Amino acid sequence: MAALDTTRTTTGSFGLVGRIGVTFASVVNAVVEWNDARVTRNVLNGLTDRELDDIGMCRGDIDLVAEGRL
Repeated sequence: MAALDTTRTTTGSFGLVGRIGVTFASVVNAVVEWNDARVTRNVLNGLTDRELDDIGMCRGDIDLVAEGRL
């Protein structure tokens, strides 16, 4: 799983360069989140119904888990 630190605040870069940096960080963060959800979805879809039941899930839960809503 990839991690991106988005808790840092810029110190003084409020102009065009600061806005470009914030936009770039937002785009990178969105791509990282999309990829994590895609990988999670693929792994869970690869499990059998029995294996999903063993971890307390059903096929209908996969999208919720991948999107972090469950």
